[in-house]
Amino acid sequence: MSVVLDTSFVVALIDADDEQHDAALACFHATDQDFVTTPLALAEIDAAAGRLGGERAQRAIRDDFDSGLFALRWWADGLRDALAICRERPDVGLTDASLVALAARLHTTRIATFDPDAFRTLSTRDGQPFVLLPADAQHPSLTESEGSLA
Repeated sequence: MSVVLDTSFVVALIDADDEQHDAALACFHATDQDFVTTPLALAEIDAAAGRLGGERAQRAIRDDFDSGLFALRWWADGLRDALAICRERPDVGLTDASLVALAARLHTTRIATFDPDAFRTLSTRDGQPFVLLPADAQHPSLTESEGSLA
């Protein structure tokens, strides 16, 4: 099962001074699942890396995506799906909507984020709440079945 990757999680991973850095690192190392994001979030991640560490940090995060450490996924109707979520929920930004649409596409409820307010009021197509990692992780291993979390 994949984990959808929010910008806030990657920022915490790459910024050793971030108060969530240790939690992000522990969560990242605790799972063998794929971390996947959308091009909209990748653009935010790239910009954040540049602000935090300049060209060197941008190059490092781009290398991480290029090597497959993190995956990027988009599909022909991705924008349409994200915009439909925005129309349904005008309070949700396009990037977050793209992550919710990606979760639906990947059949996952897991989103790695340190911005829980953005996702706590959202749900899957069938009304299930999202499992927000690392906040909702109650077990030391995230490799267990979906039912063992939250």
